[in-house]
Amino acid sequence: MKPRRVVVTGLGAITPIGNNLNEFWKNLLIGKSGAAPITYFDTLNFKTKFACELKNYNYLDFFDKKEARRLDKFCQYSLISSDEAIEDSAIKKTKLNHERVGVVWGAGIGGLETFQNEIIEFTENNKFPRFNPFFIPKMISDIAPGMISIKNEFKGPNFATVSACASSTNALIDALNYIKMDYADVIVTGGSEAAITCAGIGGFNAMHALSTRNDDPKTASRPFDRDRDGFVLGEGSGAIILEEYEHAKNRNAKIYAEFIGGGLSADAYHMTAPHPEGTGAKSVMINALKNSKISHLDVDAINMHGTSTPLGDISESKAIKDVFGEHSYNINLNSTKSMTGHLLGAAGAIEAISIILSINKGIIPPTINNYNLDDKIDSKLNFTISKAQKRSVNIALSNTFGFGGHNACVVFKKFQ
Repeated sequence: MKPRRVVVTGLGAITPIGNNLNEFWKNLLIGKSGAAPITYFDTLNFKTKFACELKNYNYLDFFDKKEARRLDKFCQYSLISSDEAIEDSAIKKTKLNHERVGVVWGAGIGGLETFQNEIIEFTENNKFPRFNPFFIPKMISDIAPGMISIKNEFKGPNFATVSACASSTNALIDALNYIKMDYADVIVTGGSEAAITCAGIGGFNAMHALSTRNDDPKTASRPFDRDRDGFVLGEGSGAIILEEYEHAKNRNAKIYAEFIGGGLSADAYHMTAPHPEGTGAKSVMINALKNSKISHLDVDAINMHGTSTPLGDISESKAIKDVFGEHSYNINLNSTKSMTGHLLGAAGAIEAISIILSINKGIIPPTINNYNLDDKIDSKLNFTISKAQKRSVNIALSNTFGFGGHNACVVFKKFQ
């Protein structure tokens, strides 16, 4: 029996630089920053006063008031991006066996705003302290894939993955394997996050993880730059339709790229900091190459985790040199977080979409806000600084690393 091939047949996105796939891609290519002062709450007492919020987002454009009240924003975003991906794939225009269509979704935190607001309301309401009956179902991370499946009557494998900022990349890898193992023919996968809240900003500030460049938010996300001072929090969602190749072929589906493998590893080092020598990052890329049955010489592009943190950018750059050797200098590296900010559990899905489109369209989005490369990073590496670069991309990787030492890497290939 031939191994089951897995292809990408649909994409959807709602991000700080575009509320749909086309806007997102267009603004990635021109190097648009999504960072701006926070509008969701008063930041007077916070060290960081900016983030990468969605722009011009009105939930009433997508949901009625009753429905929206039952959905945390992270779940709203998941439904919006998955709707776009499902429509893009045209899977509903063909006869589907709904028992063979699944949803595997990632969220690092889930309904943080719901949790925050419910606790505040409970503690402040001395006369009638009570919780909303939707408190728990709005908050839990697995409600996102649950609601996607309920809306579309998809009855195949359905679950959530949680591995901090690697969550949606873990979801992609699980979805890939479930199709390969013949548990499903189609899986809606990706991730969503909505952590730009008092708790989110305050919590990350307490860790000294966020940039505090309040005087110039648009240039605050500075991957690989000498003067970077932390990441910029983002929000949104990315959705990808994965499909078994013969299933896609039989319905004449358009195919963006082939999903050929993924790798997983753990730093086993520190609660939040990466290993300074990049050992976990190195092993996850080696595992991904091995799983994909390709040589390191085959890789054309890598969307790096590249969060703009002092330790992370250096260790990941070192890991790439260790894995790819002299070929490192032939690879286009970039960090789309310089534009979108860090979408936490949704980052992997959004960044996978970026490399899928790079393969499909032959162009690499830039890394913006890099003015002075850190002298601890090899200056001969091509970080695709400031301007998108056209090139033929046959194989591309995307790295995501999460608190707890979780590492995940996915590999996509030009479909042939």
